[in-house]
Amino acid sequence: MQISQDATPAGVQAPGGRGARGFRRTFLAYLSLTKPRVVELLLVVTAPTMLLAERGIPSLWLVLATLIGGALSAGSAGAFNCYIDRDIDRVMKRTMNRPLVTGELSDREALVFAWVLGAASIVWLLVFTNWVAAALSLGAILLYVVFYTIILKRRTAQNIVWGGIAGCMPVLIGWAAVTGDLSWPPLILFAIIFLWTPPHYWPLSMKYRAEYQAAGVPMLAVVRGRAQVGLQVILYAWATVACSLLLIPVASMGLLYTGVALVTGGWFIFETHRLYNLAIRHEVVSPMRVFHGSITYLTLLFVAVGVDPLLPF
Repeated sequence: MQISQDATPAGVQAPGGRGARGFRRTFLAYLSLTKPRVVELLLVVTAPTMLLAERGIPSLWLVLATLIGGALSAGSAGAFNCYIDRDIDRVMKRTMNRPLVTGELSDREALVFAWVLGAASIVWLLVFTNWVAAALSLGAILLYVVFYTIILKRRTAQNIVWGGIAGCMPVLIGWAAVTGDLSWPPLILFAIIFLWTPPHYWPLSMKYRAEYQAAGVPMLAVVRGRAQVGLQVILYAWATVACSLLLIPVASMGLLYTGVALVTGGWFIFETHRLYNLAIRHEVVSPMRVFHGSITYLTLLFVAVGVDPLLPF
């Protein structure tokens, strides 16, 4: 295993002291704690939900305020996760460059940062949106940090299924920021992301199966064979697409959303079947193809959610 040049023993300060690192290096270390790719994906589903809730274009300030609050909330959850899972991150190669592993930041710095971001997200949403969005933000942080990271992740192969609830919260926050309440459309969007999470994440766990096993994390790919994982991915993909079609009558979606849901959903299902067929034939599988494809699917689907209400058909 290659060791990062920035790594230092626990409790030992890097040569040159903290000041020599420079502001940019420190900033990037803190940014890494927030898991910016995850934050980006969560914001991708928030803005379109707000357009659907408004059935048009909401106040641009409201959209910006909600996205900032959502980014702070997701960043706080990510930072808490990095702090709690720092022992796992030291074992897994794909996480060996996180700042608590390399020594870029101390454990205390990460924990304080997580608390500050979390408090800021709740206050921000309370001041600039409404109390419903702020309460949902708090719920999202608690679900990810306590329910998923602390309770489920190291105990059950169903960790990502129920722990994925936290990742569904941005659509509820976005809808509540516009309307001040919740109704069936955001609950269906919530269910789409909930069902999408396992076929998105389980292929990743297939690729990093050995690392999860070494870290003692019972991901489905660790406790079940590739064929079983592939079958579960198929079932959840079908359920995701079926749920996406349910939005059409409930939210009066038009031709654009209907077409995108059918075409991208069919492609997503095809890719999951391909993964399963390769697995049962004991051939070389490419789980990351499904992983990246699932991101493309969800992005296109939610772009359609946002654009469809703006069209006359």
